[in-house]
Amino acid sequence: MCRCPAVEDAHRQHPSAMPVTKYIFISGGVLSSLGKGIATASLGLLLKQRGFSVTALKFDPYINVDPGTMNPYQHGEVYVTDDGAETDLDLGHYERFMGITTSRLNNTTTGQVYYEVIQRERKGYYLGKTVQVIPHITDEIKRRMTVFDGQYDIVLVEIGGTVGDIESLPFLEAARQLCLERGSQNTLNIHLTYVPYIRSAGELKTKPTQHSVKTLMESGIRPDILLCRTEQRLPRDVRAKIALFCNVEEEAVIEALDVECVYEVPLVFARRGLDAIVLRKLGLQGKPLRMEWWNRFVQRIKSPKHAVTIALVGKYTQYQDSYKSILEALTHAGAVTNTRVQLRWINAEELNLNGALHNPLEGVDGVLVAPGFGARGVEGKIAAAHYARVHNIPYLGICLGMQCAVIEFARNVCGLAQAHSSEFARTPYPVIDLLPEQQKVKAKGGTMRLGAYPCVVRRGTHAWKAYRQELIYERHRHRYELNPEFLPLLQQHGLVVSGTSPDGRLVEIVELAGHRWFVGVQFHPEFKSRVPNGHPLFVHFIRAALRYHREHLAQAQTHALSSTS
Repeated sequence: MCRCPAVEDAHRQHPSAMPVTKYIFISGGVLSSLGKGIATASLGLLLKQRGFSVTALKFDPYINVDPGTMNPYQHGEVYVTDDGAETDLDLGHYERFMGITTSRLNNTTTGQVYYEVIQRERKGYYLGKTVQVIPHITDEIKRRMTVFDGQYDIVLVEIGGTVGDIESLPFLEAARQLCLERGSQNTLNIHLTYVPYIRSAGELKTKPTQHSVKTLMESGIRPDILLCRTEQRLPRDVRAKIALFCNVEEEAVIEALDVECVYEVPLVFARRGLDAIVLRKLGLQGKPLRMEWWNRFVQRIKSPKHAVTIALVGKYTQYQDSYKSILEALTHAGAVTNTRVQLRWINAEELNLNGALHNPLEGVDGVLVAPGFGARGVEGKIAAAHYARVHNIPYLGICLGMQCAVIEFARNVCGLAQAHSSEFARTPYPVIDLLPEQQKVKAKGGTMRLGAYPCVVRRGTHAWKAYRQELIYERHRHRYELNPEFLPLLQQHGLVVSGTSPDGRLVEIVELAGHRWFVGVQFHPEFKSRVPNGHPLFVHFIRAALRYHREHLAQAQTHALSSTS
């Protein structure tokens, strides 16, 4: 079990000094995608604001060891932590809302649990015993649930899936056992459910919630608090009915009304007194809740003074969770700059600007080319980079978006018409090539350049103006990199290398000389965008788009005046 050495030493010397960690288990019922991750992150924020140290864990029931090899349409984006773990996107919610840094210890999958237990069995750890779901699988789950025991005041444990799913049963059983072992004064169960509104009948229906709680209780868990997702206000008689039939205190039936912006959810929970109910049930007293700063942030999102249109070019545009952290980073940057960021979703596979009657990039104030893997849609991304370059439109290319910008520059500025990435084609000019350390790697899962790596930022560049510091750390997820053999030619024609690894071997950030704002980054800055300050690259990208918008608006007005005179 992972422990904090300092805490263990203190406990040995002064056993009473060992803090008692409280555990809050969050489950979901009725249907998926109700927002357990947002609910967990929102509660974590409120408890932190009450003065407690808090972290959150996510337990996913799928058998994959991690989501790294999953198609984004299956799972949404893969969220990368500082220590290089490929994790569930809910960890992004935890980090953004709670302002914490998570690690591979914060995300567990069924695949990891069974892999660990089978490895132990092969090594003879269980010699003579029959290895079973109970106790061996549940013991491993409990070990992972208590991995931060004594290091935090409160640990939130989000159990993925929906109650009633066979995949989630071992996680619920482990939670039940921990509640029994730790006692009701140190554990709490919150169940997120759904109260549908039947428009034809004009009624809110509580039966799905009743059945969901019944299913949860069949696992031996009685919820202490119900979070009821609903699109209509819950009258007191409806809440009283839910409380009666679900055996929950009426004040603990919390209305989780649909909101315009997810960052309103903590404010909704605070108004319903969720944090106070949780602390009372756990026997804790915190400092007064102060959320004025968060409310100001929300108001800037909902009522901005300005607006820009950003083209988001990717190949998973039909499922927006594929780019969840990018969307949130743009939202944060919009709040910082008091700007509504209006997205124009563009499928890279369908983008063809050669002779097209309709140009989907026309009229945008900025172009963001998203990351991705595989050849599908690459030519569309290259076309988007070309359009932004020749029309002097602010451009941000992330990971593959940076590589596509380099390919386009090599083809159309440096005269290397067949330039490409060796990931996609055989080419005499592999301006993007496999990292040397990746040459002999065959396995797919968890083998890329993953996690936070240092980058030295060059002074006087757009990157420097954004970061204002020489050494930064950003998170990576890639196998291919700008080929240094072509760097002299690229730089000779105006490519600016504004960020490299400390040894200068790897190019991390590129820009274009003479362009208003054209930045490509090999890393994923979206993973480090936080409330309320956002990420400096996204903030400066939106500022550049806002300047571009104002300039073109002024030009259009001048043209209109000259036409009428």
